Amino acid sequence: MPQTVPPFAELLAGCRRSAVHLETRDVYGVVEEDEDFAAWRDGWKYDLEDRSSWWNDFHGAVADAVGRGVVMRRARVVSEPVSEYIRYEHSCTPQNLAAGEDVRWLPRRLASDLLLPGNDLWIFDDRLIRFSLFAGNGRFVQDVMEDAPDVVKRHAEAFEAVWQRAIPHADYRI
Repeated sequence: MPQTVPPFAELLAGCRRSAVHLETRDVYGVVEEDEDFAAWRDGWKYDLEDRSSWWNDFHGAVADAVGRGVVMRRARVVSEPVSEYIRYEHSCTPQNLAAGEDVRWLPRRLASDLLLPGNDLWIFDDRLIRFSLFAGNGRFVQDVMEDAPDVVKRHAEAFEAVWQRAIPHADYRI
């Protein structure tokens, strides 16, 4: 298992075929989002047409990867009724779509018979996993890399099971 975790943009830049992201938490407390989340809570809504007001390095890296032919998929497993944070994420998802991601939502009640990973993750080209570890309050703790083929295979299969059952963003109502 690799000991250092390269930046996300570097991992994505090395990707050739696919990058999938599984999110399973109902609350995130990511410091980089605190200001936007607080503004959203106060009623601020971004303007999708004013790309300069929301486009960032993450969106650029995704758009570059998609432009190279990398298929990017994100699946979110959520409790219903959804948390305030998930409502915020749902409102921002058009940004992910504009960058080239495909996003689906799976209500947790429809996932009971699935075996889900214990942590959020990215899988790059079905060969490398970047697990994201979070504290109970949703604060990011650290990323951990895994490249053991059997572990990657099991997690890729778990993602595919979620993906097949999940609801496309355009059809998911909160």
